[in-house]
Amino acid sequence: MSFITANWNPLGEAFYRKTELYEMSWSLRDGLRDSLVAAAPYGGPIALLREPQRRSPSSRPQLEIYSASGVSIASFPWKSGPVVQVGWTVSDELLLVQEDGSVLIYDVFGTFKRHFSMGQEVVQSQVLEAQVFHSPYGTGVAIVTGSSRFTLATNIDDLKLRRLPEVPGLQGKPVCWLVLTQDRQTKVLLSTGPDLYILDNTSCTAVSPPGLGPQSGSIVHMSVSFSYKYLALFTETGHLWTGPSHLQDKLNEVDTKNTNPPQQMVWCRRPKSQQPSVVLLWDKLLMVIGVRQDNIQFPMEEPCVLVGELDGVRILSSSQQELLQEVPLVCQEIFKIASMAPGALLLEAHREYQKSSQKADEYLREIKEQSMLGEAVRQCVEAAGHEYDSITQKDLLRAASFGKCFLTDFAPDPFVLTCRELRGSELSEREQRGSASHPHSIQTDDSTGADRQ
Repeated sequence: MSFITANWNPLGEAFYRKTELYEMSWSLRDGLRDSLVAAAPYGGPIALLREPQRRSPSSRPQLEIYSASGVSIASFPWKSGPVVQVGWTVSDELLLVQEDGSVLIYDVFGTFKRHFSMGQEVVQSQVLEAQVFHSPYGTGVAIVTGSSRFTLATNIDDLKLRRLPEVPGLQGKPVCWLVLTQDRQTKVLLSTGPDLYILDNTSCTAVSPPGLGPQSGSIVHMSVSFSYKYLALFTETGHLWTGPSHLQDKLNEVDTKNTNPPQQMVWCRRPKSQQPSVVLLWDKLLMVIGVRQDNIQFPMEEPCVLVGELDGVRILSSSQQELLQEVPLVCQEIFKIASMAPGALLLEAHREYQKSSQKADEYLREIKEQSMLGEAVRQCVEAAGHEYDSITQKDLLRAASFGKCFLTDFAPDPFVLTCRELRGSELSEREQRGSASHPHSIQTDDSTGADRQ
């Protein structure tokens, strides 16, 4: 079982792993350079607007839509106005925010659906930056204009524009900013350099992150977690501050030894996470920093894009797609070297049974003596749902099936449901890629169904 742990990296009390999901099917001549890139949440499709700065009628930007594995879905020249930002809704509709405040909506096949405007005053002042975000109300759009004013639409399907109050002393766009959703309210957190502000419907309030002293310098990059619960702030001196997004407590402050702002900064955590972390991307380096002083570093050989997900971070490049995530606790218990967890013993028992070895009976007897056979089956079923390699999934499910034969009061529903969902996921991948086996887990499937309804 040790080979499964070969790509595990310790971080605090947990382990992190970087798993290849796909070799990308696309063929990108210039990679991801000079492109606006947006990936839909929950492992969804990818949109690229190639060379968005092109303005000549004879040389237009190219809008390309791909499946998560890089299979081309649509491609056409962009004939509308200059685009500032690209993003996806949770129902896989593509949004393109233009400089004049128009937001154009396309379906996943590149068919135009509709458009709306972020306000008439934006036409004159122009959009400097925009963000597409998801909230309890639906998918929203936030913009900052040339007049240094923010406008929000918290739900594009029930359009109500909110122009937020002025920010004292702000000229042009802020150094960095993001959208927060707290207590069913949507706010903007922004840094002007020396000062940090929160904007809501009626006020602009100066805030100070607990424990972040003036010696750390101005905040030049920020990131909020997928659930909006945690916040990360990167300063000009290379310090990374992490804490709850309500800015009333502090988790940690780390000196990254790198004063260059990262190209991207994304939270990496999963439900029931032991060790939430922040992933920072520079040109040739990917760094994972936990709530303690330790970190994990990965060299990067080609330009890539980070996509925050419910259960980790997707890493997109021109050649492959990987998932960086905390190893789920049940997988740690089963696969760590010399583990005596019930699930680990049951997996070994089944492997010995396949060899017709009497050791299978010894492992089973040990589990039964501890009255842990039911727990062993549960662990194997749960771990199968977290794994992306189909061979590992099958090994775990076969071990669970083997173990439940010796139980008289086993409830079959979790086992049946896991088998059904993994089989459905595999068939979906096969139809998309034309291949028999591709990595998939069921955690994002469960969340997608819940969040998209």
